[in-house]
Amino acid sequence: MLSVRAIAEDIVTREGGFVDDPDDPGGPTNFGVTIHTMRALGLDLDGDGHVDVRDVQLMTRAQAVAIFIEHYFARPGIGRLPAGLQPSVFDMYVNAGANAVRILQRLLREIGHDLAVDGRIGPLTARAAHGAMAQAPDHLVDAYGIARRNYYYRLADRRPSSRKFARRRDGGKGGWIARAEEFISPRWHLSEAAHRERVASWG
Repeated sequence: MLSVRAIAEDIVTREGGFVDDPDDPGGPTNFGVTIHTMRALGLDLDGDGHVDVRDVQLMTRAQAVAIFIEHYFARPGIGRLPAGLQPSVFDMYVNAGANAVRILQRLLREIGHDLAVDGRIGPLTARAAHGAMAQAPDHLVDAYGIARRNYYYRLADRRPSSRKFARRRDGGKGGWIARAEEFISPRWHLSEAAHRERVASWG
């Protein structure tokens, strides 16, 4: 099992370097850390009294890893979840915040656990996740990854400007979908044909 730091390092690699895409609600981002996160944390890296794009550009890989471990793993309580689920939920928390937990909570409700969908990992969510993992150790991680993939598709259904993040320019599987499938067993990956059929209505 990978350490939390190793998972964070993988996330930083997956996120890549500085990006400022006008279609990304996160705004200017470096190593996956958005300008909004930096402002919330008061990370004025150039010491000029405010957090702006220059500070995002100055973010280092090591700083990003530390931020992810503290604010996207430790504080949300991802360590309370079964070890097998932690990499995917951690990765999704970096990408989608508390929605990562809501996806898990909806999944747990679908299989019979009575808990709120509130985006917080409390005792009920942790207990339900461990119970589900004990009952279906070979399936829960895949089910969560598939739920992630479906979340991305539905998000792009609703928000046309985000569709480019779910498919490549040639129409194939793009970053969001490929990212979710990194945590799904290959037998559950969508074929390119199935992906193209899923996004055909986007035009």
